[in-house]
Amino acid sequence: MQASLNGMLKPKYHVRIAERVYISDENDLGRMVIIPDLRIAVRPGQEGTAFVPGGGTTLEVAEPIIATTMIEDEIHEARLEVIDRARRLVVTVIEVLSPTNKIAGARGQASFEWKRREVMNSPSHWVEIDLLRAGLPLFGEGLLPPHEYVVHISRVDRRPKGLLWSRADRRPKGLLWPIRLSQRLPVLPIPLKPEDPDAPLDLQAVLATAYDRAAYDLEIDYRAEPVPPLEGEWAAWADRLLREKGLR
Repeated sequence: MQASLNGMLKPKYHVRIAERVYISDENDLGRMVIIPDLRIAVRPGQEGTAFVPGGGTTLEVAEPIIATTMIEDEIHEARLEVIDRARRLVVTVIEVLSPTNKIAGARGQASFEWKRREVMNSPSHWVEIDLLRAGLPLFGEGLLPPHEYVVHISRVDRRPKGLLWSRADRRPKGLLWPIRLSQRLPVLPIPLKPEDPDAPLDLQAVLATAYDRAAYDLEIDYRAEPVPPLEGEWAAWADRLLREKGLR
């Protein structure tokens, strides 16, 4: 995504990676998404030691094992920022949601919500891309048509003084793309400075490029059910598609 945007926007703009950092520990509700469980290493053949008390009954004595205890972790979540090179200002912030951003009460969700509020109260445009089927919906149940993925673009009103025009999609309103699983991902109009046209970001092409470069076709077992599992007509649709591609 960064490479695609930089190819379109330079030299006037530069798209950089920025990070949001927070601390996750055993009290973080989103920790199990980051670190699935307590990792335990047991030596082969390690068993309890027999102990015979005075009554003659043999009991097994508990022995310690080696375990990696839970410690605080510094979590880094990346985002993209479109920078006006002449003035060194952040024009647009692009966030791709991670699983912890959609877990109620998780520190990752709190960190994401804080950044969203910060940008919404700034002179920067906001783009959030949610390609996760699991977790809390971004806009509440029933507020959007049925969808599996969603994209939200919130434009700030950057009209030069004295210039009269208005757009219906400017903050506090915004554009939403509710996307079904079977639909192609959209070409997103990434907002820039008012004198420049939107940058067309082909989200489907970006995802396909990332998939190919990372060789995910060798990593993903398409014979297994996805997580979270599909149900009903979507499960049948996915199974039919994978069989047509020879992946099942």
